[in-house]
Amino acid sequence: MELADGVYALELTMERDDGTAAFHPTAVETPKGLLLVDAGLPGQTDQLADALADHGLDLAGVWAVVLTHHDGDHAGGLAAVCERAADPVVYAHEAAVPYVDGREFPVKSDPDGDRYEPVPVDVELRDGVTFRTDAGPMRAVFTPGHLAFHLPESGVLLAADALRSDDGDLVGPAEQFTPDMAEATRSVARLAAVDGEVETVHCYHGGTADAGTTEIAEVYESLDAEHSE
Repeated sequence: MELADGVYALELTMERDDGTAAFHPTAVETPKGLLLVDAGLPGQTDQLADALADHGLDLAGVWAVVLTHHDGDHAGGLAAVCERAADPVVYAHEAAVPYVDGREFPVKSDPDGDRYEPVPVDVELRDGVTFRTDAGPMRAVFTPGHLAFHLPESGVLLAADALRSDDGDLVGPAEQFTPDMAEATRSVARLAAVDGEVETVHCYHGGTADAGTTEIAEVYESLDAEHSE
């Protein structure tokens, strides 16, 4: 699915005991080449390459990978992507870097199990950093624990895990996977207040929602009523 000119929603899947899980990274065309937002799980790189090919894109053309955070479903496939994409530049928020590069163990991973392969981060991101893309500026919005990305000229918000799409309806993050719902609520408040109208929200879990600034604010109000400190 093309969210805006040169902004593509991708889908990766994994079979689990309770059914099929889907993940939705994003590919963004830039003057330097393809920028990939999140890399999926270990073992999903072939799926990622196929999803890119469906849009006429090539994994070898990825010049940069931007991680929204360090969870394994976002960063686990990074090492394989870097190998197949000929060593792209890796970006991550400064809070995520120690987990991605191996100095810290990923928060949600089993401490008695294996972690995904560590990868050095080339550039540490902070709130407000902006990438130049074919769809206009793509601005990083730090929501505690995550990075979201706003493309104001196209009205697209890449919300990562801060929001979910449930059959096309915008909802808050899944509580069973969210250690701090009060913090998550504050994250949604930040997204509701981004500078510029949002018309489409793309979520890593659930995919794209036909929703915008008004719906984000409604989700925030609902979460705030239940989880405010």
